[in-house]
Amino acid sequence: MSQEMITYTDIHCHLSFPEFDSDRDAAIERLRDAGVGIVIDPGTDVASSRRSIQLADGYDFIYANVGLHPNEVTTPFSRELFDELSMLARSEKVVGIGEIGLDYHWPEQDHSLQADAFREMLRMAQSLDLPVVIHCRDAWPDMLRILSEERSSNLRGAMHCFSGDLEIARQCIGLGLKISIPGTVTYKKSLLPEVVAALDLDDLLSETDAPYLAPVPMRGRRNEPAYVAHTVRAIADLRREPFEEVAKSLVDNARGLFRLP
Repeated sequence: MSQEMITYTDIHCHLSFPEFDSDRDAAIERLRDAGVGIVIDPGTDVASSRRSIQLADGYDFIYANVGLHPNEVTTPFSRELFDELSMLARSEKVVGIGEIGLDYHWPEQDHSLQADAFREMLRMAQSLDLPVVIHCRDAWPDMLRILSEERSSNLRGAMHCFSGDLEIARQCIGLGLKISIPGTVTYKKSLLPEVVAALDLDDLLSETDAPYLAPVPMRGRRNEPAYVAHTVRAIADLRREPFEEVAKSLVDNARGLFRLP
């Protein structure tokens, strides 16, 4: 697929997860047939980060992120873990640090441990001059506070699978982040339609978060990158802007943020 034929980007999907073990090659063929020309597969710990890199190494249009998901933070952040993730982040196909962040949904999670790990990963991204890809669930006040405290001149990235309201989105943008829109934009109770309609198009990205959160009309199925087309269509419709222009801008936004060829 030539660069001119790229219609969609999926800046966050877990193609390397076990849910795709039985048909990963077929899923990749489907996404290519659908016009998805850029895919970014994030890590959630050391092992999954290695798998993301291995997958990306096999395809010129797939890239990897290296990260530590907040739900994987069960012990104090160790120097050995930091060094291993930092080494992986220097791999050729790694274009960001993610998936990192805060998740307060589960009561057994230690918020202090999550915050410490999140700060360390933000500092790693800054030292390597890589964008961050951030997960936030039920933790917006602490998320925004930590980002403000850790902000630096090269802090940039994506608020992945954005779930906040318009005011939170604007605060994230003010901190150097773009707003990544998943398939939940098509759900009836979503806050995202207002967000998508009000923000500048330059501040938006498209993703699936596959295998989770399939968009309407695929809701209830395992999500996959080919379905990002439904999300892009919803973004264009909500903005009342030409589909082709919106799709091209979302591709350009991803290329610029992750410094893709």
